[in-house]
Amino acid sequence: MTPAVLPEREDLLARLHVVSIPMRVPFRGVDHREAVLIDGPSGWGEFAPFLEYPDAEAARWLAAAIESAYAAWPAPRRDTIPVNATVPAVAPDDVPGVLARFDGCTTAKVKVAERGQTLADDLARVSAVRSAMGPSARVRVDANGAWDVESAVTALRALSACDLEYAEQPCPTVEDLAELRIRLARNGIDVPIAADESIRKADDPLRVAALQAADLVVVKAAPLGGVHRALEVVAASGLVAVVSSALDTSVGIAAGVALAAALPTLEHACGLGTVGLFTADVAAEPLRPVGGVLRPGRSEPTAEALARLAAPQHRRRWWVDRVGRCLDLLRVPGLPS
Repeated sequence: MTPAVLPEREDLLARLHVVSIPMRVPFRGVDHREAVLIDGPSGWGEFAPFLEYPDAEAARWLAAAIESAYAAWPAPRRDTIPVNATVPAVAPDDVPGVLARFDGCTTAKVKVAERGQTLADDLARVSAVRSAMGPSARVRVDANGAWDVESAVTALRALSACDLEYAEQPCPTVEDLAELRIRLARNGIDVPIAADESIRKADDPLRVAALQAADLVVVKAAPLGGVHRALEVVAASGLVAVVSSALDTSVGIAAGVALAAALPTLEHACGLGTVGLFTADVAAEPLRPVGGVLRPGRSEPTAEALARLAAPQHRRRWWVDRVGRCLDLLRVPGLPS
C-alpha cells in the first residue's frame, strides 16, 4: 500500500542512516543485520528488507518506513504486549542461554527445518525448549516454508509430542497449507497452522482465509506496507493474528508493537523480542521484553550508536540506491499492492 503522501527524494535521502549490527548467532543465514533508519518529522522509520528480496517486494518495506517516519500510528487499544522468545536453529545445549535473553517470556518460537539439519535436530531443540520452560509454557515452531506436505505431516507428528501451540508456515504455498490442514486432521495430529510468508510475501494475502489454509495469521508491519495496511489485512482475513518482526532494530520493533497494540484482540504472544538476537542496538534503551512484555511508544536511536554501527560506505551507497529504486516504484499507481 502506497502512503498517501510520499516525501521528495532529496528530503528522504537526507534523512537516511545505514547501520550494520552483528548477530549473536546466525539467523536465516544472516550474521550482520543491515538496516536503513529514517529520521522523519513524525519519528524514526526502518527499512530493512532482506538482501535477496526484489525491489517490488522491498518497496512495501519502504512504504512502512515512510509511514513511521512521516505519519501517525493508530491509537493503541492496550498498554502491554506479551512477547515470545525466539530460538534460532541452535544446539540443544545452547537453548538455556538463548532463553535467558528473553526476560519473563512464557512463550517460545523455535526455528526448525534449517538447511543442513535433520528432524532429529529439530526434535532435540524443541524438546530442550520444552524442558527448559516447563509444561505450562507455550511452544511454537517455524519452518519458513521448508517442508513439503508429506514432510510436514511426518515432522509435526513427531514434534507434537512437545505440545505445540502452532506451526508457522510449515509449507511454502497456500495450497500446500490447505492440504496439510486436511492431512493433519485425518491423522489426528492436533497442531494448528499459522501463515506467515503466505501473508507477507503474497500478491493476495487474503487467499489464506479464502482457501481455509490456516488457523491464524502472522503479520509484520514492514512487509505489508505499514501498520495501517497490516490492520486492514487482519480485518479482511477474519483470522486471529499474531504480530511478529523481521530482525528489526528497536526502531522497527516499535512499529510492530504499535500494530499489536492497535489490534482489536490479541490472543497470542508476539514475536517482537528479536532485539535480543543482536550484540548491540541503535537505541539507548533497546526494546527488549521486561517481565515478558513490551510497551507501545517510539524508539529513537542515539547519535553515538548510529556512528558506532554505521555500515561501510560501499554498503551505504548500495542501500541509498535501493531506497531510490523502491521510492520510484511507490510512485507507480497501484504498485506495490
